[in-house]
Amino acid sequence: MKEFEKELLGLLEEKQSLSVEEIASALYVSPSTVRRRLAVLDRDGLIRRTHGGAEYDAGGHSLPSFSSRFRVNTIGKRRIALSALRLIRDGDVIFLDGSTSAFFIAESLSRFRDIKVVTNGIDTLHLLSRYGVDVYSTGGIISRENRSVLVGRNAEEFIRSMRADMTFFSAQSILPNGEIYDCFDEENTLRNLMISHSRRSAFLCDSTKLREISPFRLCAVGELDYIVCEKDPGAYFDEGVKLPELIY
Repeated sequence: MKEFEKELLGLLEEKQSLSVEEIASALYVSPSTVRRRLAVLDRDGLIRRTHGGAEYDAGGHSLPSFSSRFRVNTIGKRRIALSALRLIRDGDVIFLDGSTSAFFIAESLSRFRDIKVVTNGIDTLHLLSRYGVDVYSTGGIISRENRSVLVGRNAEEFIRSMRADMTFFSAQSILPNGEIYDCFDEENTLRNLMISHSRRSAFLCDSTKLREISPFRLCAVGELDYIVCEKDPGAYFDEGVKLPELIY
């Protein structure tokens, strides 16, 4: 995907629905250029054309890509990553899932000594290898649902063979009753294995998770040690929900 189309997709994901003129104004291009690019994105199933514009289609033709998710609430995710670093110590073994929130944590891991990272995130693997961090791939096959992660039996067996000090993961949705859901079903198996093979676990919860709906249950917050947020989400949850330690 060309850089302009990534920028256009990110804009639509943020605003959900825009006219051709609004997109042209925001991206400083002509309406005819916008129409041509919208035709490409619609053909690839990433957006839905409307009369006079387009709307983001996360639940229709396709599931959201890593690049499109990366652009959502970037400031909030970076704040969460900085807060999450307080849970890491030199010498730790860390599980990171393939989420964009975990990727933002990976950007700062080179500051720790003797740290080891296990991840199924392809982008995170590349990033940490450039930073000189000891990083281990879970192995496995590239997911058909999410082309930026590795999944499958080999990945599951690798995680079962490891013990970690900390797991950082994210998902698309958290409900007021404290249950966490995601749109990528096959990744939930790996995330649950990471949680069960780690001394502590933290859900990376930027504010967009509080208004999303996803189909596949991952876990409940009562099974975790931390929720790391960019701001206090306490009022969002139903009365009586037992929350882990909140870090923000």
